[in-house]
Formats: sequence, structure tokens, C-alpha cells
Amino acid sequence: MQKIAHISLVVRDYDEAIKFYTSKLNFELIDDIYQPEQNKRWVLVSPKGSKGASILLAKPSNSEQNKFIGNQTGGRVFLFLETDDFWNDYKQMLEKNIEFCREPKNQTYGIVAVFKDLYGNLWDLVQFN
Repeated sequence: MQKIAHISLVVRDYDEAIKFYTSKLNFELIDDIYQPEQNKRWVLVSPKGSKGASILLAKPSNSEQNKFIGNQTGGRVFLFLETDDFWNDYKQMLEKNIEFCREPKNQTYGIVAVFKDLYGNLWDLVQFN
């Protein structure tokens, strides 16, 4: 059996990213471990109670990686945050000044709206049918 354990997300700063994900998206901090041999941190965040993949917050190691902060997929939706209470989560995210660039829409698979993270990466907030 295989599964995706983590998805790496390039961030400008560990602490500002941790703050965004834990206070704005209500994720939990799973790990924050300094790795002295690489002079970096192993930082994992995940939606509270999630058993799926977590996000590895990764600072760029060079100028080439730095170019991808906020645009890891060329402007396409990158990550999908599934909810079981779309309207409650949507309202809470608006109250926390999360920027939505596509308003809620009913699709054949459920209801979805697109929002930006602190760096501009696009996410779907989605409740599947």
C-alpha cells in the first residue's frame, strides 16, 4: 500500500507561514524540528483531525526555488481543502480576511470557492457531494 504522506510548499519564512496556517486556516502544527546538518527546519502542518497528507513548509534553498514562492503551479489551483461544512468554513475564512478570488459555485461534484494563501498560491475550498 502507498499513500502521499506530505506535500512540500515553498514558503518565504517558516514562522509567518506557521502563523497563517494555524491562525487563519485553523491547521495544527504537527512538527517543527530544527535539522542542524542542513540548517533548516522540518515543519509540518495539517487540518485539525486530518488523517490525510500534511503540508511540509519548506524555505527555498536557492534563488531558483525562491522564484516559486506563491506560484508553485503556474497560477493553477494547487491544493484542495475539503470540508464537511462549506458555508461555516467559508464564513470563518472571510472573517479572518482570507482572500477569495472565485466566489462559491455549485458544481456537479459539490460546492467550491477558490482562495489564496499568504503567498498567493491558489486553493479550492470544497465540499464534495
